[in-house]
Amino acid sequence: MSLIIDRKYYEVVARGSITERLLIAARDGIYKDFMARMRPAPTDRVLDVGVSDVINDGANVLERNYPYRHNITACGLSDGRDFPQAYPDVRYVRIEPNMPLPFDDNSFEIATSNAVLEHVGSFEHQALFVRELCRVAQRVFISVPNRFFPVEHHTALPVAHYGNGLFRMACRVAGKSKWAQEENLILMTRKRLWRLAAPIEKSTAVGYTGLHLGPFSSNLYLAFH
Repeated sequence: MSLIIDRKYYEVVARGSITERLLIAARDGIYKDFMARMRPAPTDRVLDVGVSDVINDGANVLERNYPYRHNITACGLSDGRDFPQAYPDVRYVRIEPNMPLPFDDNSFEIATSNAVLEHVGSFEHQALFVRELCRVAQRVFISVPNRFFPVEHHTALPVAHYGNGLFRMACRVAGKSKWAQEENLILMTRKRLWRLAAPIEKSTAVGYTGLHLGPFSSNLYLAFH
């Protein structure tokens, strides 16, 4: 069941398509910014929250690229059937949605999460997610799709997502109404990331990542030190 849940996040990404190439380029850009901002040492323990059992060239960008995979602990909602086969040198831990992470405070030097925060639900659930990453790690790098990228990531609908009502209507017409529901997707902005970061007593940065197009960049990041 969990594998099918993961697949819905890639349903508009056909293998070998332009969309897939753009996704790979965006996530490679995210990885580059992660490395530049977090500056991991070879011995740093890294937590990756929200890995996927979908194994392709766009998913699990950290595990595909990181040179010290044996230091990664990966968390996901699935039973980890396919992920450990693809990345046998990465420790996998199953977690529950909207629950505290099963780790002690400061168990890791770095925690990261890509394309997860927008799917956890309400602002309160998002705030819990951010707090938990900051609790278990000294440094944190979170990346999400940018609402103002011209094409919405999950539906491939252009521009309609700039307005809530228009997006709901476009999703309904396109047969993609699930993506207009808050429990499935919240369209993310820099302002929302700053609100989520406000209670955290760490040095904070919010910026653009992925495909860099200024305010229309494909992704946003929220970083803590």
